[in-house]
Amino acid sequence: MLSRRGLLAAAATLSLSPIPARAEPALRVGVLPFGTAAWEAAVIKARGLDAANGFRLETVKLAGNDAARISFQGGQVDTIVGDLIWASRLRNEGRDVRFVPYSSTEGALMVPADSPVKGLADLAGKRLGVAGGALDKNWVLLRAQAREAGRLDLESAAQLAYGAPPLIMQKLEAGELDAALLYWTYCARLEAKGFRRVVSADDIMRAFGAKGSVALIGYLFDGAALRDRPEAVRGFAAASMAAKQILATEPAAWEIVRPLMAAEDEPTFEALKRNFLAGIPRRPIAEERADAVAIYAALARLGGERLVGEGKALPQGLYLDGLRDG
Repeated sequence: MLSRRGLLAAAATLSLSPIPARAEPALRVGVLPFGTAAWEAAVIKARGLDAANGFRLETVKLAGNDAARISFQGGQVDTIVGDLIWASRLRNEGRDVRFVPYSSTEGALMVPADSPVKGLADLAGKRLGVAGGALDKNWVLLRAQAREAGRLDLESAAQLAYGAPPLIMQKLEAGELDAALLYWTYCARLEAKGFRRVVSADDIMRAFGAKGSVALIGYLFDGAALRDRPEAVRGFAAASMAAKQILATEPAAWEIVRPLMAAEDEPTFEALKRNFLAGIPRRPIAEERADAVAIYAALARLGGERLVGEGKALPQGLYLDGLRDG
């Protein structure tokens, strides 16, 4: 039995003991080699934006897009940068996936500076490379635009070559292709070497009813992360936008990112930087959703079940609300 004096001494000791700090919930982000999500994560960590927004950022390095999708579906990561169409497909299949717009910068049709190709009609008979395969959303839309604008069936009128983006870019540079449809980071690298854009994915989406630049790339979250750590997910979304704003307004912040960019020269660095900043989503979620509905409908009509799955429309509840639209 403790005496009254002993009890008072014990209480005093407890009151002087430090109270353990509450550990911030971790949020695991899957990043690809040289992927722009790694750029953003580096800024978040360097500026302490994770702690400031109530979570602890952990990056998980993944080998490629297939590995990212597998890791996301298997729960090894909480979020990846992914495609709106794939996210929609998962949600239409019953998975509680949510989408946070990440970038509206998309691919483009690239040609050498002195190419005679000025528009889609000029692709007839040309050697055309397509990154991502026959069901790539940009390719599906480009084919449809060629049919509607120039009455040209690119699948039969052009000499097609499908392949991985680095290979397609290499063949275009070597003169083995006359034109190539590539993702934006490869387009930026080609622009730095004097290649030019014929038409961008943004141009095509506007032709199919989009009122503004549509973010078809976003952070994907599983519903489990939202249920278990809602503050961390929303804190991450806030940190993501803060990191983008820092990169848009503080040129010195790019020194954090530059080692991750694989930019071999100043023109390449500037092209990558310019295209990244141009894609920062700034529209309310309601406007993003309205345009996405139109684009999804076009892709469902043109690409069918092989592209979008069984869902005929953009699923309800896909977007994580309350971020930019109040």
